[in-house]
Amino acid sequence: MTSKKVVLLLSGGFDSGLAGYLLQEVGYEIIPLHLSNIDFAGEESIEKSIQLSKKFGWDKFYVIDIADALQSFVDNCKHSYYFVLMKRFMLQIAGEIVKIEDAEYIGTGESLGQVSSQTLANISVIEQAASFRVLKPLITFDKDKIVSMTRVIETFDISSGPEICDLLGPKHPIINATLEYVLNEEKKIQELNIVSNSLENLRIIDLTK
Repeated sequence: MTSKKVVLLLSGGFDSGLAGYLLQEVGYEIIPLHLSNIDFAGEESIEKSIQLSKKFGWDKFYVIDIADALQSFVDNCKHSYYFVLMKRFMLQIAGEIVKIEDAEYIGTGESLGQVSSQTLANISVIEQAASFRVLKPLITFDKDKIVSMTRVIETFDISSGPEICDLLGPKHPIINATLEYVLNEEKKIQELNIVSNSLENLRIIDLTK
């Protein structure tokens, strides 16, 4: 029987929470994964993500502090590629949780053109880092529609506030990334083993207690 279990990259913001809700509405089992940057964002994004998970009835919550990995992109790679590198890394981490959970999919809140870095070229390069199929239920939604829907499902208040991805990113992100260039940037930090090192920070929180 085909698994309908999805590891959802849950930031605590408007997009990913709505994505999880929509996937659950069509029958997918959601496993929320929050990748935190406590050094810059504190515990707020974790708390928002936990609140969203409890609201939707998700029992298990994965959280990983990725502050060191994000800083490695800033210190070693071309800054305009930060968002592309970060999102590829997040898909790689999510893929490891997919294996742990015996799931089949990764879920994200990405949407075309919502922010300058979410272009078709960038999304194509980002998705090639995934070892599992990526589900993007918001891909054609604009920001107004997303925010409006969070009011309907009553997650707007929970999701308000800054997200970690905004804090270290460039003012002018690349909008036409190529896979060849991105792979060369990733070689600069290959020896840092950011995926395996980040997984050492893995925590699993039982939300039924």
